Amino acid sequence: MGSTGTQSSVPQHIAIIMDGNGRWATSQGLERTAGHEQGALRVREITRACRRKGVKVLTLYSFSTENWKRPTTEISVLWDILKRYLHIEREEMLQNGIRLNAIGQVDRLPMIVRLPLKSLMRETQHNDGMVLNLALSYGSRTEIVEAVQELCKDVSNRKLSPEDITEEVLSNRLSTAGMPDPELIIRTSGEMRLSNFLLWQAAYAELVVLDIPWPEFTETHLDESIHEFNSRQRRFGKTGQQLTE
Repeated sequence: MGSTGTQSSVPQHIAIIMDGNGRWATSQGLERTAGHEQGALRVREITRACRRKGVKVLTLYSFSTENWKRPTTEISVLWDILKRYLHIEREEMLQNGIRLNAIGQVDRLPMIVRLPLKSLMRETQHNDGMVLNLALSYGSRTEIVEAVQELCKDVSNRKLSPEDITEEVLSNRLSTAGMPDPELIIRTSGEMRLSNFLLWQAAYAELVVLDIPWPEFTETHLDESIHEFNSRQRRFGKTGQQLTE
């Protein structure tokens, strides 16, 4: 089956569930935190690759609302890695037109990362080369509930009527408002689930699950995932015959 687009079209929005850092480290006889360090290097490589390929939005599932249940020592290391990442990547983002954005409960993050994160978001807000979304303390069900609560308040205040609430209106209250929905979602480490990630936005995303852990994910794997995306027929409810007529 062929794609409905060009032979080698690049998805506008790629989202990645970066799974397997800790398990990779354990398999190498290392502390789990070493896997997160290696995973940060992969983030740099894949962000650069997506920028070169013309991807418009890259969303990385960095820390879920459920991840707060992990050992506090591991969480502290994650924040230290993120703080260093924001410092190291600042110049590259500014020079390459990458706009940093964060989705999730950013105010739950510790100040050591919240301040540099918000600062870099402000510095890059006018960049138009690519959007890099970091999903931090993110949970899709929470995101949807909060959007519905906002809409309920508007209905209560008579700014909206219930009949005004459409899919588009709800989408515009989500943290990805103004961005295209992900066309391709990649998950590493072989788990066959979305794990509360972009549940609304993923309605028509193509899913690619790889058995390799995130620290082993390279540009070659990204290319293979995009190739798989292009091999699929995106029908959006139509029949294959309708698409070829």
